[in-house]
Amino acid sequence: MRIKVVAVGKAKDRDLRSLLNDYYARIERYTKLEEVEIKDAAPDEVAARLSRAIPERSRVVALEVDGRAYSSRDLAAWLGRAENESVQTVVFLIGGAYGLPGELSSAADLRLSLSAMTFPHRLARLVLAEQVYRAFTILRGEPYDH
Repeated sequence: MRIKVVAVGKAKDRDLRSLLNDYYARIERYTKLEEVEIKDAAPDEVAARLSRAIPERSRVVALEVDGRAYSSRDLAAWLGRAENESVQTVVFLIGGAYGLPGELSSAADLRLSLSAMTFPHRLARLVLAEQVYRAFTILRGEPYDH
């Protein structure tokens, strides 16, 4: 299984990029990871760019403030099921200032909320990276999650 993070906007801040790269390297101990940054544009262009970034037969997770609230263990179980079902790619979609296009969000396999609060896309990306790493450590029974 591969993880693909598709986000509207760039993580330009050097400190943020360093933190993301740290978590991405940790995740890559367990699976391949790809990050795709989509340039913000008109809503239909963003929708088209996001759609093109989703490989065939992927499981898609739309990060939405009104999505389902999962605990870290719930996310680990969800990813574990995807692994067991031989899902090729799990794609996490992170919208820009105006969120994700409705058609992509409603078509996602899971609409996931990281919090009831709204985060800037840069911070959402970092929280997601940490939680995906945590999920893999939970699945492997490693001591990170305590």
